[in-house]
Amino acid sequence: MKKLLFASIAILFIVTNAIANNHYYQNRYVTISHLHKVFNQVKKVSDVSQKALSEAFNYYEKNRYRKHLSPHYIGIADYTKIALKKRLYIIDLHTGSVSTYLVAHGEKSGDKGGRVWRSSNRVGTHMTPYGFFKIGSKEGITFKKKYKYLSVQGLDWSNRKAGEPLRNGGRDILLHTASYVNRAGRSYGCFAILPQDKKQVFNKLRRALLYSYTGR
Repeated sequence: MKKLLFASIAILFIVTNAIANNHYYQNRYVTISHLHKVFNQVKKVSDVSQKALSEAFNYYEKNRYRKHLSPHYIGIADYTKIALKKRLYIIDLHTGSVSTYLVAHGEKSGDKGGRVWRSSNRVGTHMTPYGFFKIGSKEGITFKKKYKYLSVQGLDWSNRKAGEPLRNGGRDILLHTASYVNRAGRSYGCFAILPQDKKQVFNKLRRALLYSYTGR
């Protein structure tokens, strides 16, 4: 009986330790060499813009600690592709796997179902913003249309108004759900995704770098 008890304790210890170690490593930043390996892997298997991919990984490598970016994922909204295509690419920085989702563009940035031809970070343009952003971690719901959302913070000088209060001249850009995305509908500049994609996209992009690439 004692031997069985000790054996059970030993097995429990090994399993608990393995889970703890896995959690520890999954919450650590990957090494630079591993980051380069993932970049080359994604470059070979994904149709995301090579320029966007290179710029996103370069920014992440230089700013991940200073900007407290997620160690898990990078997101790229490749707006050089049409809205009918899954053009939001989310890259797992540990495994190199890529998930893709539909994402809308601003109504003044291009035709419904088309690609982005014009982009702007100015307030009131209803255009898709461009550059690097950090996604928030706390989920909310919009007052009027009841969209579920995560906040978006601009990381560049040109898009620094994104996520700032409207009373301070900020631009109300969010990552939010909207059923119109399924019909290639357009937003006022927000990164709108399908409601059924919310769980996966929100879980992956919390605190993550999102690069809005419009071909600039």
